[in-house]
Amino acid sequence: MGVTEIADDIAAIASIGLVPRILQNICRLTGMGYAVVARVTADRWVACAVADDINFGLPVGGELKVETTLCSEVRDHHQSVVIDHVAADPIYSNHPTPAMYGLQSYIAVPIFCRGEFFGTLCAIDPEPAPLTDRDAQETFEIFAELIGEKLADQHQLAVSQAALSDERAGSELREQFIAVLGHDLRNPLAAIEGGVRLLRKDPTGPKSDWILGQMETSTARMAGLISDVMDFARARLGGGFNVDLSLESEIGSALLDVVSELRTAHPERVIEADIDIPTPLPADPARLAQLLSNLLANALTHGARDAPVSVEAKTVHGVFELSVANQGPQIPRKTLTRLFQPFERAAAKPTQQGLGLGLYIASEIARAHNGSLTASSDASETRFTLRMPVED
Repeated sequence: MGVTEIADDIAAIASIGLVPRILQNICRLTGMGYAVVARVTADRWVACAVADDINFGLPVGGELKVETTLCSEVRDHHQSVVIDHVAADPIYSNHPTPAMYGLQSYIAVPIFCRGEFFGTLCAIDPEPAPLTDRDAQETFEIFAELIGEKLADQHQLAVSQAALSDERAGSELREQFIAVLGHDLRNPLAAIEGGVRLLRKDPTGPKSDWILGQMETSTARMAGLISDVMDFARARLGGGFNVDLSLESEIGSALLDVVSELRTAHPERVIEADIDIPTPLPADPARLAQLLSNLLANALTHGARDAPVSVEAKTVHGVFELSVANQGPQIPRKTLTRLFQPFERAAAKPTQQGLGLGLYIASEIARAHNGSLTASSDASETRFTLRMPVED
């Protein structure tokens, strides 16, 4: 059991307002000086809530070696242990645990949460206590059952809140998806419809070639949007992109093809490329080309138009690095942390074309290659960097 999980268990007990009153009543009922709710696992005993009137010295978060406690027996057998007077007890008079801690009275009952053993509700004292005469075991078991039920209620509440949060996030995502997709698909569709109307009026007129070119551009844009939507759906519903990393591929030529295509599409822009990949890599060339295309398109859209965009690709010490950098306004830190969320770019700059899925898809491609895609931005440049492990 990790440190974080134990801390969560302590916090869960602390959030049950009745626990301090239960421990105080236990001490008053039994006359014993130390009462505790303990989280007990196979290898740990941790105090989650404490009432200490005898300066036993074990506070909340304090630990005992579980094998030195009688709680380990409670955990193993799911049975309460009740000792009125250790020195007179036929079973525990010579037991090492009471002697180790100087105990003469002891009681521990199991706490269960959702059918699973959680820990114990205990009380100890260096003096004997008439536990049997006062029906202490039944009272302890009622308190333990109450604590277990409260823990179960907390768990169910946390599950419900998480489900509600997921549903709200999913609902927000669906609303964004429908709104942005409807807007972006409507524009090229309207352009095609307008072109059809013009061609019907004058199919062979002087502007027919130009109109057909515009329609072709709109068709290509719609195809790109649909492709992004399909990738988005696969990533969200299918758990990520499927890539074949079993074969080593020539990556350099695929990346250079992307640079060439975007140079042709943006002849007014300068794209500098330093791609040095002398050996094949275990990667999907088509997907890495898509990743680079998305990063380059993003840099060309948001970068300064009078400054070059640079592409670098290399392998250093078993790590493949691909980066795209552009000059322009610094991306705010708050925005930077959300860049790889779907629709983030579209939400940040609604006047820009696109669904805002490019960076999200790029990050999913990086993840599918067991790599990571990061972004940094300052006054001098904005840089996106893919790093993924490869064999030397």
